[in-house]
Amino acid sequence: MTVPEQYATHIQADTCTVTVASYTESVTKWADRYFGQWWHATPETAPYGRPLVEADIDPAEVASLTQDVLDPSHQETTYANAPMLYRRTPGAVVLAAQPGDQLAYRYDHAAGVLRIVGTEPTPVALAAARLARELLRGQLMLDGWSILHASAVAGADGETVLTFGPKGAGKTTVALLLARAGWRLLANDRVFVKPDLNGSGVRVLPWPSAAAIGLGLLDALGLYQPVAQRVKAGEVLHPTQDQAVTDALLNGSTAPIRTAKGKELKPQFFPDQLADWLGLTLATEGRAARLLFPTVTPDGTPAILDSSKRLGAADFFTATTEDRYPDVFELLPVGIDQDADRVTALLAQLPHHALTLGHDADANTALLAKLTT
Repeated sequence: MTVPEQYATHIQADTCTVTVASYTESVTKWADRYFGQWWHATPETAPYGRPLVEADIDPAEVASLTQDVLDPSHQETTYANAPMLYRRTPGAVVLAAQPGDQLAYRYDHAAGVLRIVGTEPTPVALAAARLARELLRGQLMLDGWSILHASAVAGADGETVLTFGPKGAGKTTVALLLARAGWRLLANDRVFVKPDLNGSGVRVLPWPSAAAIGLGLLDALGLYQPVAQRVKAGEVLHPTQDQAVTDALLNGSTAPIRTAKGKELKPQFFPDQLADWLGLTLATEGRAARLLFPTVTPDGTPAILDSSKRLGAADFFTATTEDRYPDVFELLPVGIDQDADRVTALLAQLPHHALTLGHDADANTALLAKLTT
């Protein structure tokens, strides 16, 4: 009997690692594509290190694990925008299932193995990448890293501009404008930060993820038509993208698309598509050098504001404030001081500016260039 070939991708962020292994090559290629642009992803051969994410296609195992979750009493939550059922066994094993996505999970904390099974490659690949990132996130937190809700761009020397604000404030706008002006994109929504060894500065690492960029912003940057042409030619953006966005690109519409609750639906780019489709250069690490706090108003004139805005607790992501990925599998440390106060104090010493931006990309870029040179 022929033994099937197993594939594996080893992922490293700073000194922390995780391996994704699968008998379906597209699953590990997905991890390589997802993490290789910002973290370090390389092929690995058995025996694999720990922690290990095993991700395979096995409908029978999906059914069996799902039944194991449902038999006793179980809990329910929403994970990655989908219902999830889960329970913890007396042996410190977490079982979970997402019947709507035909996915099932088994995490053995002691063994350091998180098994994911599904019926189709793409949902399995998505889940494997998502949970590999969470495993690395837990290790990085134990190693003293915190997570900030910020976009970031790095210069050739690694000096990094961090941009803060709530949704819609302009974090992605600032990052893309600076990236188009010669900076390297390090992150568009979240970053890992940690005081450096001598305690005088703050290191910055990317948080790999699909990048959401609004149709209007793409149009303002002159990127809408190249993206639309690729979609019309049959190329595919990230599968989490709403079909309404794909339809808009196919139909040539640049108008923002919003749900009934007012959320804007945006094109979702794989990390490598930021380089290949949008022509951006990506960064893998930086050192915080400047803080920006923008506000975008449609008819606004770009200007620096007289404001004493500072970093606050709301700018940090923690295990208890995570909204999309509750810690069902107990991958994140509890009671660990992430040194947020020290990071905040160090960042407060850097130049920082509150500013207003409009919808004129050239005028916005001119102001940003003035602030960052």
